[in-house]
Order: sequence, then structure tokens, then C-alpha cells
Amino acid sequence: MQSKSRRTESPATAGRPDRAGLDLSGPSLEEIKNNPYFDPSLGPKATIAKPRQSRQLIFNQKGKYIQQAAALRRQAQLEAMKKRIAERARQAGIDEDLDVEKGFLVPAPPAIEWWDEGLVDGEDYSAIEDEQKLKIDTPDTIITQYVQHPVLLDPPQEKFLPQQKPMYLTPKEQAKIRRQRRMADLKEQQAKIRLGLEPAPPPKVKKSNLMRVLGEQAVKDPTAVEARVNREIAERKDKHEAANAERKLTKDERREKLARQQEADAERGVLMTVYRIDTLANGRHRFKIGKNAEQNALTGVCVMHPRFNLVIVEGGAHSINNYRKLMMNRIDWTENAGPGAVREGNREAQAAWLAAEDEQTGELKDLSHNTCELLWEGQVKARAFRKWLGARVCETDSQAKDVLARAKLESFWALAKSAKQSEA
Repeated sequence: MQSKSRRTESPATAGRPDRAGLDLSGPSLEEIKNNPYFDPSLGPKATIAKPRQSRQLIFNQKGKYIQQAAALRRQAQLEAMKKRIAERARQAGIDEDLDVEKGFLVPAPPAIEWWDEGLVDGEDYSAIEDEQKLKIDTPDTIITQYVQHPVLLDPPQEKFLPQQKPMYLTPKEQAKIRRQRRMADLKEQQAKIRLGLEPAPPPKVKKSNLMRVLGEQAVKDPTAVEARVNREIAERKDKHEAANAERKLTKDERREKLARQQEADAERGVLMTVYRIDTLANGRHRFKIGKNAEQNALTGVCVMHPRFNLVIVEGGAHSINNYRKLMMNRIDWTENAGPGAVREGNREAQAAWLAAEDEQTGELKDLSHNTCELLWEGQVKARAFRKWLGARVCETDSQAKDVLARAKLESFWALAKSAKQSEA
């Protein structure tokens, strides 16, 4: 009979060795270093689980989500504004690349302003706290003991003051002054002759006073006297014409005088006018536009486009007035003429829309609806062009705007395009 207090052993644990006798320690440090496949970054320290760090309870600042919502609303308003501007531009036919963000987004302030870079030895304003980094009393400072006195300039309004006009004289008064001046000159000449300073001039014999001046000689030999009188008349005429020819300016002198007058006219103020022409299919119109601009010493450009043409000229008031009369009154824009001789390599001849004749029918194009409109006129500070650039053939809007962008006048292209769209 077995006792009840006897403990029975499990068959699974009966054959297991004792836990206390097992070596559960890892390899030694020397063995780890000698192992060629061991990665130090994955050593025992990396395998140890890091304790969980408790996070503090942080509350959101007051108005945080309100500011985020306001930023989202501003972004939505900006996108809506972009769509409205693009829609208006599409309706007006202006295919411009409008960068709206550049016009409405304010850039962030720089780390240091350009006017402070020469006074601070650093890349930002944090160096202001250190007096040693301020370039105020240092040898390389931009602050000196000298005072800059700018060059004195004449008041600009004085050159626009009207010149004093001479008193108006009636024709009788002008004749009287002329008689008095000639009488004074004659008396001075007579005084010099009496003093022997000048020889006495020969008598001025004419056919009307022949008998009175040469009485006896005219009676004795009238044929010889008449020949003498005719010879003296011819000599006086030649002398008079020679004096006029000597005072007359040469072709180069006239050109220089005209250039001086045009330059003086431009110094009083530069004016600019912009014209829009429907078509320049007539070659005579293109020639008159360019030739008159050169003759009046105007600078500018003529942009030719399949839909319309733009002419920009700038110069003095007198030259601009002459050119305005040419464009608005003198040229008949409804007139068309056949093509003239075309030089090889002429860019105008390559454009079919500049031809005077229709390609299909071979007849002259109808220019009865062709017009010239003065888009803008006014005074500018300085010339935008250095010379008259002539005609520029542009097949697309981008080419035309590139030509005008060099002078920063691309806005006139949009103005001309919108004006044409409104008329249509």
C-alpha cells in the first residue's frame, strides 16, 4: 500500500538536465572581435531594448487652427483670382503668360539689407550686439569725414520756358526800318570815300539812265556805249549770283544743320507715339513709314504681324508732329499697288500675308477697310530705342513681344490687341 503524500514526476521533466548546470552567458568580447562576420553596429548594446520615454502633455496654442484655416482661405481666394484673370485675358484674346503669384505674394525680408552690408561684419543682424563686428570706426568703413556735395543741376523747367518773341511789325514799319538801315550804311560808305579809305565805286549805268550818265559818249558812239552797258549789267548779275552761291549751304552743311535742329528739338523733351495699322500689304506704305522716320531723326520700330501692325516712334516735338501728320493725314491707307522689284533675301517677301496680291486670285488685295489708329502719345523720360530698327516681321505673338521686351514696351502689344478685339 502506497502513501498518499508521495509526489509523482512528469515524464517530460524526468530526462531534462538541471537549469543551473547550463551556460547561458554569451560569447566573450575577444570572441566577438575575432568573428569576421560580426557587425559592431549590431552589437550587444544595439540589441538592448531602450526604455520608453514618457511624453509631456502639450496643448495647442490659441488660434493655431484658425490661422491654418485663414491660410487655406487666402490660398483659395488667390486661386479664384487667377482663374478670373485668366478668363478675362481669354475673353480679350490676350494669350500672355501672367505670373499672378509674383504680383500678389510678398517675398520674405532678407537676412540683412544691402545698405547694411557695408556696416556689419556678418551675414545677418545677429552681429549687431557685438560692437567689434560693426564697421563704423574701422579703417575699412564706408563712413568717412567727407561730405558729398552733388553736382548742381539746372532747373529742368527753364528749358521749357518760351523764348521772347520779337515785336510784330507791319509791312510799312519793316520797310521803314530797312530804309533807315540802308541809309545809315550809305552814309558810312560816303564818309569813308571822302576820307580816302575806299575808292569811289564806278557809276551804275543802266539802259534807263544811259543818256543821263553818258550823254556825249552816247551821242558819239551809241553802239559801243550800249555794248558797254550790257557788259556791265552782265557783270553785276554774275557778281550777284556768285555772292548768293557763296552764301548757299552745301548738301552736307544742310544735313548737319538739320541734324542740329532735330537734336535741339529732342533736348527740349522726348515724345512717343504708338500707331496700330490693320495691314501693310502695300509696300509703299512700309517704305514711307521707315523713310520718314529716318528723315525726321526718329527712333523706334515697326512690328509687322499677320493680324495687325504696330509702329512706335520717339523724338522731338517738331519731328513727332510731322510724323503724326504723315500717318494720320497724308498716307492713303486704302490704296494698294502692285509689288515692286524684290531684292534677294528680303524677309518681307517671304511672308505671304505681306504680299500685295492675293495668292489664289492673283488680284490686288482689297484695302478699303484698312485704317491707322493712334493708340498712345505722351512724353517719356528717355529714349527706349537707340536708333530706328526698321520693320520686324513676326509670325507669332511671342516673337512680337520679344522684340518689344528689349525696350520694355511689351505692354503696347497687349493694348493694341485689346483695342482690336474691342472693335471687332
